[in-house]
Amino acid sequence: MASNIGMMDSAYFVGRNEILTWINNRLQLNLSRIEEAASGAVQCQMIDMTYPGAVPMHKVNFDAKSEYDMIQNYKVLQEVFNKLKIDKHIEVNRLVKGRPLDNLEFLQWLKRYCDSVNGGIMNENYDPVERRLKGGKERNSKGSLKSSKSLQANNLHNLASGDAAGINKNTVSKQGKTGVAASSSEVRALSKEITDLKLSVDLLEKERDFYFAKLRDIEILCQSTKVENHPMAVVIKKILYAADAKESALDEAQEFISQSVDNGETEEANEEETD
Repeated sequence: MASNIGMMDSAYFVGRNEILTWINNRLQLNLSRIEEAASGAVQCQMIDMTYPGAVPMHKVNFDAKSEYDMIQNYKVLQEVFNKLKIDKHIEVNRLVKGRPLDNLEFLQWLKRYCDSVNGGIMNENYDPVERRLKGGKERNSKGSLKSSKSLQANNLHNLASGDAAGINKNTVSKQGKTGVAASSSEVRALSKEITDLKLSVDLLEKERDFYFAKLRDIEILCQSTKVENHPMAVVIKKILYAADAKESALDEAQEFISQSVDNGETEEANEEETD
């Protein structure tokens, strides 16, 4: 079902205000910006509301601020997608950056998917606030238990290694200096690589937006009343609205053009015979 939502689908023309209203009404939240949903927690609960109980909400962190915590939320969401056989790959690295356009696009897709499952009707038996509170309590309980065990393990380790630490202190100090120099060099190399990747991503995003705007202009032109029924406009819309990216709609469009030309020639011949 997810693979049938193409990039030129009407879902991707739903505005930010409508998306925010949908989220706030369904989950009883008060979001004012699309970026506030970048943590992935909202998306997790939307799927949990669509498929009650499918998402392990105790693993979802609504207070996620760091990219690491956000990534954990998206891991939960992707696992649920796989479990429910939802054919959708999540662009986690782009979403956690909090860029409005990327997050809006994903939320537009999510709204269309959820509406296709539940017909756009809210699940009245689902209490989003209670579900969040219950999930938060379970997460905190398990987190406290893990912290306690980790603290005990660290204390035992420190007691056992106290003598060895004194013996190896000088050796570690010498090795540490060499390690710091090597690490600094690696950090510089990695920083340069990250900068280059960011530049590449920015260029790709600009190129994507440029061609998307061109496609949108073509679509508006083909929808105008004067040309919308013209064979060429019809085949262009067939290509734009093709849902499955794995198969080209070009063959079907060419066949439609050929049939239109043949029909036109037949009509002209009939008119000449009539004359």
